[in-house]
Amino acid sequence: MKVLKFGGTSVGSSKNINNVINILQNYAKTDAIVCVVSAVGGITDKLLLAGRQAKNKDNNYLETFELIKDIHFKLIKELNSDNHDSIVSYVEDKLNALKSLLDGIFLINELSPKTSDKLVSFGELLSSYIIAETMKNRDMSAARKNSQDLILTNSNFTKAEVNYGVTNTNIQAYFKEAKEQVTILPGFISKSRLGEQTTLGRGGSDFTAAIVAAALKVEQLEIWTDVSGMFTTNPKLVKQAYPIKKISYQEAMELSHFGAKVLYPPTVQPVLDLNIPIHIKNTMEPEAVGTIISNEEIPANGSVVKGISNIGNIALITLQGSGMVGIPGFSKRLFETLSQEKINVILITQASSEHSICLGIDESDTEIAKNAIDATFENEIQLHKIDPILVEKGLSIVALVGDNMKNHQGISGKMFSALGRNNINIRAIAQGASEKNISAVIAEKDVKKALNTLHEQFFESKTKQLNVFITGVGNVGEKLVEQIKQQRKYLKENLKINLRVAGLSNSRKMIFNEDGIDLSDWKVQLNNGESASLEGFFENTKALNLRNSIFVDVTANSDVANLYQHYLRQSIGVVACNKIACSSDFDNYKLLKRLSLKYNAPFLFETNVGAGLPIIDTLNNLVASGDKVTSIHAVLSGSLNFVFNNFNDNTKFYDVVKQAAAEGYTEPDPRIDLSGVDVARKILILARESGIEMNLEDIENKPFLSEAGLKSTSVDDFYKTLIADEAHYQALYASAKAKGCQLKYVAQFNEGKANVSLQEIPSDHPFYNLKGSDNIVMFYTNRYANQPMIIKGAGAGADVTASGLFADIIRIGNN
Repeated sequence: MKVLKFGGTSVGSSKNINNVINILQNYAKTDAIVCVVSAVGGITDKLLLAGRQAKNKDNNYLETFELIKDIHFKLIKELNSDNHDSIVSYVEDKLNALKSLLDGIFLINELSPKTSDKLVSFGELLSSYIIAETMKNRDMSAARKNSQDLILTNSNFTKAEVNYGVTNTNIQAYFKEAKEQVTILPGFISKSRLGEQTTLGRGGSDFTAAIVAAALKVEQLEIWTDVSGMFTTNPKLVKQAYPIKKISYQEAMELSHFGAKVLYPPTVQPVLDLNIPIHIKNTMEPEAVGTIISNEEIPANGSVVKGISNIGNIALITLQGSGMVGIPGFSKRLFETLSQEKINVILITQASSEHSICLGIDESDTEIAKNAIDATFENEIQLHKIDPILVEKGLSIVALVGDNMKNHQGISGKMFSALGRNNINIRAIAQGASEKNISAVIAEKDVKKALNTLHEQFFESKTKQLNVFITGVGNVGEKLVEQIKQQRKYLKENLKINLRVAGLSNSRKMIFNEDGIDLSDWKVQLNNGESASLEGFFENTKALNLRNSIFVDVTANSDVANLYQHYLRQSIGVVACNKIACSSDFDNYKLLKRLSLKYNAPFLFETNVGAGLPIIDTLNNLVASGDKVTSIHAVLSGSLNFVFNNFNDNTKFYDVVKQAAAEGYTEPDPRIDLSGVDVARKILILARESGIEMNLEDIENKPFLSEAGLKSTSVDDFYKTLIADEAHYQALYASAKAKGCQLKYVAQFNEGKANVSLQEIPSDHPFYNLKGSDNIVMFYTNRYANQPMIIKGAGAGADVTASGLFADIIRIGNN
């Protein structure tokens, strides 16, 4: 004999009920079947709603009743196109009885627990009758037996306690004589010794099936639901979650207690003592393996954590005060108070100092609990022996579960560090000595990020998901997006980095997708996006609350740079080619560095100097290894190097600058490059990264532009000065040529001082043969005192700048 249970979703439509009947038909070929069914999906909630409406004198209870009626008649018609008159007749009688009950509740304005049990019992009684009669109409050997005739309980309405002695005898006696191949039992419902209708608690259909399975001592209990087993975590919140093939009774109970809805916790108890396995199966996918729950020894060759679960709507109540220390009885009085109010304590934690006790309860019980505790400890609060009760709402519990966690060191460390890296604050922690469960209380808003973070840590093949938000998808930004699109597969397969672009913005539009933007047509999506704003981009990024989030600034906008600190405070990493933040006031630069450390949010800006060249990274490694930078000599402007490599007495300075702008070597405003401000910012950043406190005004800037060019008030006006002052620029070139020199714009840092200027470089100098838009940096240090460390290569251009940003993103992924 086999015992199968089908939940509300499994019998929630005619299509699903047909699936159930097909499954039962296949099983009945070889075994006698006991099938426990829940009410049609959503009906129990509707019955309770109608009851509350009737109690509150709300005439809408009649509409709710009509909806319940329509759902059942529609099922009958769809399942039994012919020969359904007898089914309709029975159901009409039951629905008339339900209507009379609701009318009575309306008249007396009362809904007691006893009446509530009678009310909700209609759901299972109706569904079980319809399914059994449908099977008979299809010539199957089937019967419906009312579970209320079999399961005897006390009179603790809404959650009755089973009298197993009488119940087991009733079940065994009935099925000893049963002739039908399939027996349908309504789940959840029972009767008291006095003949009153009782229920086994929400989720009690599982309990019914377990009681029957234990009484009949079957080989296995099968629970059929709408998912393919117990998952590693909630698949609605974590797309990477997958079914657990085998799990122990204790692990299943822990996961069920902490929010895994597949199994009702008390279900396990009747079969636990008899070591009857429970098999969780999917009605919609009967061939799926599902999950087997048993006492079988499961090899710990996989993850020692079996699952991650959570309970929402949690409130923390804290009783604390110096007057508690060393005084016995506080805990006893606290728990007795809650017990008298029938408030379930979900989580307990107490500091070893005895200064505080923290309890997690359902948020709906908060007001009752606070009032009761305040009354109990009124005297101590008035005497300031303890503080007024502290209540915190909007919380959730996340829990790691696994029998083998106790045999492995560092599980809790990995859990808390993973949460900490993603700015998920832990309000309370509970871990028993058995170490089968590690629970943490966090903000409700962080649950999805927490579950994804922990699932990645403990269940995924060391693949780290990065969620990137890019502002500024112009020339460089577009190249970055294309590089990400091209390399995503490589990163996932070779570096175990799952890189997703979750947000994009230009000056006009912005788009977001928490599952990652499809990069095959991102431009079309962006054009159809919402209106862009810097604050809006930040708020959307924060609201998505994705793990391992990185904000990428591909602008030259000071307003964007001013938002870095807000991103860092949310533990969102920042990658920037925008030089404004790191060359701003020194206090702001140090603040961003401190925030990066405090909130464990990377702040990388390699492309601030030398585009894709590893200049800052090399400098940081020198300093970290104990070396000291004594001086820096560099050509740091790819745009200026391009300009002076192409300018001669056969060209015009205006034409060369225009060409540099057209090829993307200069900023949109070329004055930033040609005035030397851009180079000054770069040498300032290198000086600061070397450990020197310095501001932009401390750098001596010797301009080469004409006076009119320096005073120009717009880009158009500036270009006009280049034409008018051609003789000035030709004179600079002629002077260098006469000496056999090349013009190079050089940045120097030495003995705590820095300057930038246009210099005439002789032929024997390393800068002389610098071609195109190349940059070069020479670091003189204590270790490289005579021969400098030289870094040389392309220092401008959209592709190399994008690759530098990409390298910073990958660097974060590898850490």
